[in-house]
Order: sequence, then C-alpha cells, then structure tokens
Amino acid sequence: MTAKLTVSVLGTGIMGAAMARSLARAGHTVRAWNRSRAKAEPLAADGAIVVDSPAEAVRDADVVLTMLHDSAAVVDVMRQAAPALRRGTAWVQSTTVGIDDITALGAFADELGLVLFDAPVSGTRSPAEAGQLLILAAGPVEHRRSVAPVLDAVGVRTVWTGQDGAAGTSTRLKLVVNSWVIAASVAAGEIVSLAHAIGVDPRSFFDLIEGGGLDMPLLRAKAGLILNGDVAPAQFAVNTAAKDARLIVEAGARHGVRLDLAAASAERLDRAAARGHAQEDLAAAYYAGLAGQQAA
Repeated sequence: MTAKLTVSVLGTGIMGAAMARSLARAGHTVRAWNRSRAKAEPLAADGAIVVDSPAEAVRDADVVLTMLHDSAAVVDVMRQAAPALRRGTAWVQSTTVGIDDITALGAFADELGLVLFDAPVSGTRSPAEAGQLLILAAGPVEHRRSVAPVLDAVGVRTVWTGQDGAAGTSTRLKLVVNSWVIAASVAAGEIVSLAHAIGVDPRSFFDLIEGGGLDMPLLRAKAGLILNGDVAPAQFAVNTAAKDARLIVEAGARHGVRLDLAAASAERLDRAAARGHAQEDLAAAYYAGLAGQQAA
C-alpha cells in the first residue's frame, strides 16, 4: 500500500494548486500555503488544510514541496519555514530555476539539514490537474522511497536524471524542454499574426500541414487558444514563461552559447506582459506583435 504522508505545498499558483489537489486526492494530508491566502483558499474544498505561514505549513511534514515563481521566492519562503523544519525532511523543489540557482539551493538545503530533490515538472495546467505531469527528478537513491508517493500522486512518470539534487541535472533538462516549449508557442503566435497581416486564413495553414512532418500538437494548441480567444485562464502564464526564457538565455551565455531565439522570446513575452497579458497563457505573446490590442 502507498504510504500516506503529510505534505507541505508552498506556492499554490497554477501548478502548485493542481499538485496540491492531486496529493489530497491520493489521500495524503496536505498543508497548503500561498503568499496571497485567497489563492490557496479554494483548496480547502478539495481536502487541503490552508495555513497562514510557511512555518505552519511545514511543521511535522514528511515532505515539503516548493512550487514558487523563482529561486529568490524559494529562498525567502524556505527561510520563513526554517524554524519549523525537521532536519532530514525531504524537500521536493519543483520551481523552475537556473543552473546556478539550483547549486545555491543545494547549499541552502545542506544548511537547513534537508534532503534536496531537484524535481521540476513538464506539463501545464490540464495535465497538472489530472495528476499527469512528467517529473524530472534528481536526488539520493537511498531517500527516493520517501518521496515516491508524492511524485506518484502528481505525475504520470518520473524520470530520474541523477543522484545529486544539488547538481541540477533535472533543472538543466527542464531548461532545454522549456526552450522548445517557449519557442514553439511564440512561433504559433507569429504564424497567426503573419497570416492575418497578409490576408491568409490561419486555418488554411493547419489544413495544409495536417498529418505531415510540419504538424505538431503544441503548435495547434497554442494557435487554437489565440484564434478562439481562450488565452485565459493560463496553462503556462506569460510572466512565468518570460522568467524561464531569461533563465535559458543566461544558461546559454554562461556556457558559451548565444540563444537569439530565446532572447527574442523573452523580449516579446515582456512586451505582452506590459500590455496587460502577464497572467494569460504564453500564447498571448501573440499580442506583443500587434499595433493595438485587437484580437485575431
């Protein structure tokens, strides 16, 4: 039988809330915290215990799961939680961070006496809500059984990339995955923009490529959100994608690679956010290419 654990979920945005629901659905005791409590409150109806502070969330927890905006937020929240953390507690760190960030978080975990699992996820709102995420995980073999019930509850598959969470093997792979997701999603918006600008029905393009080597589910999904005006609620928000794109550019630069497409995507996503689309799906990068705010 699967062990029933007490799991602290710190951060209940799009992904964190979905993961908390999956954990509660699997029978685990879930304590959920979010900086804005209003975002966490709906989880009470799904069986989670909504608390007022990170320290309250992690007290006596078997596993702590962080799904926050960036590394700075992770450090800030875990420092708030520190007085109530037990040494030896497993920390599943699922926030997408940079390569240098995960190294620093590894040192921070050592400082707090925690067992770090570098465990970003691949997937968006829908698979997260269904507990069907792909989990990229790295962490010590001897402690993996302690987090297996958590990973099994939120994901359809766990891919172990290494034995040392602090080394960031999963974070590195996640940045490569997101570089493709962001590039394809931004390209979907540009296809629609170009088609409209030169008098082509975008749907004729998709009819043309259907079933061939140029066809791709992600391309169709993101273009569909634009064409149908369904960029909210977000599957993967513009502001989060912009942050990830900058991490990708930084990772490339640190290792001698110039990533022009990722840099352009980050700039375009920033413009979309400035136009009021920060909380919409990253497909809304489409609006950064328009002279005004009119939809397709």
